[in-house]
Amino acid sequence: MPLTLWRTTVNVLVVLAHPLRDSLCHRLAEHVSDELRWAGHDVVIEDLYARDFDPALSSIERRRYNAPDYRAEGDMRRPIERLLAAEAIVLVFPTWWFGLPAILKGWIDRAWVPDIAFDHHQDVSVLKPLLGNLRHLVAITTLASPWWLDWFLLGRPVAKMFKYALLPSCAVDCRFRMLSLYRSDRIGETRIRGFTARISQVLSGLH
Repeated sequence: MPLTLWRTTVNVLVVLAHPLRDSLCHRLAEHVSDELRWAGHDVVIEDLYARDFDPALSSIERRRYNAPDYRAEGDMRRPIERLLAAEAIVLVFPTWWFGLPAILKGWIDRAWVPDIAFDHHQDVSVLKPLLGNLRHLVAITTLASPWWLDWFLLGRPVAKMFKYALLPSCAVDCRFRMLSLYRSDRIGETRIRGFTARISQVLSGLH
């Protein structure tokens, strides 16, 4: 069912992190992109595996990290430009071992950096958020595990990282939503359609 037409155009960055093009994550990312474009939003796709993104923070980057003149260079210029332009970010990724895929964690390590996502206070343990343009972060993930294992035994570690660490440090006014599809290795079309309907409902709140 199509989304209700939005009155406000939003710059949306869709970040996809799955190595297989026939994966469920790719299918979900296509659904996200189609829904957003149908609604008239400006959509940019950052397919990390397709562009062979290097997730490793280099020794040079790390040495500059706490310096007052940190600047991203080379292969990070374009991802950082896209991050700064985004008013909403939709992440689509599998949860592996109750954490982010290395390539997505590396994108955060290398793009959400000083002078871009946050600024250091004189006390480097205190961060000043700089992504004031970012109003929405939607995390869409697939898990092979059952829901109770993520919620009750692990305490939703991925959701907590975004909600209590990354966003308060970098985008304090950003609204966070997370949609998790459990038992995704044993799934049929009925559950997939139900999940994409939930995605559409959440995306309809972007403005």
